[in-house]
Amino acid sequence: MVLNLQDLKAADKQYYLQHLIAPRPICFASTISAAGEVNLSPFSFFNLFSSQPPIVVFSPSSRVRDNTQKHTLQNVLEVPEVVISIVTYDMVQQVSLSSCEYPKGVNEFEKAGFTEAPATLVKPPLVKESKAQLECKVLEVKPLGNQGGAGNLVICEVMLIHIDDSLLDENNKLDQRKINHIARLGADWYCVVNEQNLFRVEKPNTQLGIGVDQLPKAIRQSTILTGNDLGQLANVTEMPVIDPVFNDSHLKQIIQYYSVSPDEMEKELHRYAQKLLKQGERDAAWQVLLAGA
Repeated sequence: MVLNLQDLKAADKQYYLQHLIAPRPICFASTISAAGEVNLSPFSFFNLFSSQPPIVVFSPSSRVRDNTQKHTLQNVLEVPEVVISIVTYDMVQQVSLSSCEYPKGVNEFEKAGFTEAPATLVKPPLVKESKAQLECKVLEVKPLGNQGGAGNLVICEVMLIHIDDSLLDENNKLDQRKINHIARLGADWYCVVNEQNLFRVEKPNTQLGIGVDQLPKAIRQSTILTGNDLGQLANVTEMPVIDPVFNDSHLKQIIQYYSVSPDEMEKELHRYAQKLLKQGERDAAWQVLLAGA
């Protein structure tokens, strides 16, 4: 299917984009009007864009159906400050409730059952139940259009961060496994980031990986190894060599059993290497593959 967005209605554009561009972190924004009316609302058009200066951006879009503006946007234009509370799994149902389009002046803290807590540097309150909050000043609001569904980039500088101690490890560093972030998908779909679906990918940083193009042909054209497998193997700084002290009983069994059939032995070696890669044992996987070279 090929879609030309110029041919789609605004609601359809939103449907396809929100399903495909996901997961999206959620900005849970508390703002305040010049008259002192507090508003609390979630936005999934949100992310971090700079650490020096520390800049986050979220976008309250005008409503697709009638092109009206959200109270959050009205508030930051009057009082250019916002508290962004991080959304976690234990509060996601309340966060969803707060997105109801209550009339102006209705306090979503009360409707959704959250507790206001005073911020340190800005006027809008913190969400006490959130385990991390960002106090921000609004640097600029940039409209992206004038039709229903048009975004308004609220560019914010983070001035102060509150972090609950329960999210820290023994070295006072954030433990990603403890946060349980929630992210937005399309329609009614969300996902949770927890220990069961977390995984690590080694970052190349300043060391250059040899690249998939430098892998031996038999590995590069394997019918067993996936693109992810090849990417992991190719993220070494130099081509590995056979380690004479490497000892693996299963490798010995493969070589012994399939020695009469080189093609089948190669496939079994690739299957075993793939298993080792899934366990994060790249060096061992290389030794297995080199054994069949």
